[in-house]
Amino acid sequence: MIKSFVEKLLAQAIEQQVSDIYIIPHQAGYQVRFRRLQLVSIWQTVPLAMGLQAMAYFKFHADMAVNERRRPQVGALTWTRERVPVELRFSTVGDYAGQESLVIRVIYPYAATQAAYLVPHQTTMLTKLARQRGLMIFAGPTGAGKTTTMYATASRLSVTALVLTIEDPVEIKEPRFIQLQVNPAAEMTYADLIKVGLRHRPDVFVIGEIRDQVTAQAAVRAALSGHLVLTTVHAQSAAGTVTRLLELGVSLEQLQQVLTAACYQRLIPRIAQPPAVLLDILTEKTIWDADSQTTEGWRQALDQAARVGTITAATQQTFRAG
Repeated sequence: MIKSFVEKLLAQAIEQQVSDIYIIPHQAGYQVRFRRLQLVSIWQTVPLAMGLQAMAYFKFHADMAVNERRRPQVGALTWTRERVPVELRFSTVGDYAGQESLVIRVIYPYAATQAAYLVPHQTTMLTKLARQRGLMIFAGPTGAGKTTTMYATASRLSVTALVLTIEDPVEIKEPRFIQLQVNPAAEMTYADLIKVGLRHRPDVFVIGEIRDQVTAQAAVRAALSGHLVLTTVHAQSAAGTVTRLLELGVSLEQLQQVLTAACYQRLIPRIAQPPAVLLDILTEKTIWDADSQTTEGWRQALDQAARVGTITAATQQTFRAG
């Protein structure tokens, strides 16, 4: 019974292209929720026993401790029951009352996750910028497709360039790239792996996320040495990526030397079509000019999409502020 429940749960999540599945305590049982395009919806509410059995099923198959319900655990599993295999990443933790919750990140195959662009020429613009080398920074909410955009940009260079990725964890399997995974327990942090990666003499680095000062400095040094570095930071706008790196101790002089582009990205829901990527891209010619740091192009793209019926008026208004 629990096996068929799990299979139904994952089949429907994958069909809807859900990015995250939540199994969380709710009253006397558990609630299963789906996250898609930053919106969370209730899929089903199940009895306590079924919720616990579902979590135990996932934990067992992901080599996690089934009997541990309080301490945080992480795990991973390749789900092959569907037509196209997907990667599942698990995170569990118990709350103050000893009730465990589970979050499942669903990672789709690279080819299946490449969304269309709301402004088609933006993909060409990214490729052109990437050929200049230097540092390209991406920001945007979780699930906005930043990793996919970085991979797609790097893949267009991979015919003549060696691409090395550093992630925590590796989200997309790409046989053409050298892919390294962060493991702090083995002294393999982002910064450590950037140093190791430099010995492999790649042309392109894809760094999953800059989280601290050490990683920021290592990424900038790699860009200063002539590599293309694609990475993400937490910021609310394209211009905010620069502010964030300055907060992490990168000097303004260094940024002015290496910064090729600062981008902010969202996935925009479309009418009767899969969502599309929309980017606000600041280049080295515009990022240092306050008058150029407007989102006019962003708003114009949304207005045009609404006029031709690609998106709804509600979507246009929702995303106007980024």
